[in-house]
Amino acid sequence: MTENYTALYEEHKKLGASFTDFGGWQMPLKYSSELAEHHAVRQSAGLFDLSHMGEVWVTGPEAAAFLDYALVGKISAMSVGKAKYSLICQEDGGIIDDLITYRRGEAKFLVVPNAGNAKVVAEALAQRAANFDVVVEDASAATSLIAVQGPRAEEILLRLVPAEQHSLVTGLKYYAAVDVPFTFAGTTTELLLARTGYTGEDGFEIFVDNDAAAALWQAIAAVAEDGELVPAGLASRDSLRLEAGMPLYGNELSREGNPFSAGLGPVVSLAKESDFVGRAALEALKAEGAGSTGGRKLVGLKGLGRRAGRSHYPVLKDGVVVGEVTSGQPSPTLGYPVALAYVDVEHAEVGTGLDVDLRGKSEPFEVVALPFYKRAK
Repeated sequence: MTENYTALYEEHKKLGASFTDFGGWQMPLKYSSELAEHHAVRQSAGLFDLSHMGEVWVTGPEAAAFLDYALVGKISAMSVGKAKYSLICQEDGGIIDDLITYRRGEAKFLVVPNAGNAKVVAEALAQRAANFDVVVEDASAATSLIAVQGPRAEEILLRLVPAEQHSLVTGLKYYAAVDVPFTFAGTTTELLLARTGYTGEDGFEIFVDNDAAAALWQAIAAVAEDGELVPAGLASRDSLRLEAGMPLYGNELSREGNPFSAGLGPVVSLAKESDFVGRAALEALKAEGAGSTGGRKLVGLKGLGRRAGRSHYPVLKDGVVVGEVTSGQPSPTLGYPVALAYVDVEHAEVGTGLDVDLRGKSEPFEVVALPFYKRAK
């Protein structure tokens, strides 16, 4: 697989990051301690490089109608300035990717797919656009994405925004985006700021051209007080998203799975009148009770012992395999093991006792409501 490097790679090297391959990208796994990075995001703030994510612009008179067709959600119902979590599915209902779409104008949308799927999603959108008056532009290679996540994220970013524009940041709602002037590297540049994230905390994601990414990264780090903000890698991002019960493509979501089993039924807008790719298959899956009365369902598992279940470990009921762990590790915030797992629907009720086969030794777990962790507001 080709190795890609974000525009911030040299910054990570300077900070002593340990790197790992993720979706074909060399990304920082951690800088010092993944536990310290995790706790910093929960207690103060973390600085993340998300430039491996994709950015696909969809513009034109039929942009809204096209995205209603290409994705499973009713994108046309979004107001300008808002964002929406959605899925792009195959004809058979399998999930190609989960993504966020930002409406930047009546006929202008930004679709953000996951790292390893960015090219596939861009190509799928281009193919599906054949009968629509739209332009699909993959801007992934020219765009960086920097996230500041944690309870102090807002006050840190305000230090880079002119005082008269602070309300653009403080008034920004969750799952919304706005163009904000940021002052760094001796100039003021308007950047797209979104109040979104993948950590379960308040936070922001900033879209910036590659050539300005390093200067913005340095500026954010420079305005933070000692101990207020730490660079954070993929390891802490994974433990944070797991505590928040957020799915990861390739673990909880795949082409072999479906939205209903994954607990994402509400994301699928079968109420919209227009056709969309995968509609017939998804209607059939819902009618069959996928994730409700039949098949397996994604659940949260709380470990009652000290050992954690890991991806692909079998889930047992009375010694019989009834499911499989998709993600699992000890929760740094909660102090006990947590896991996401697909289990047979008859064993998916909250409070059900199950076991996870930890390499030949059964460990007790209990089905609990998601998310495992919810921040105080």
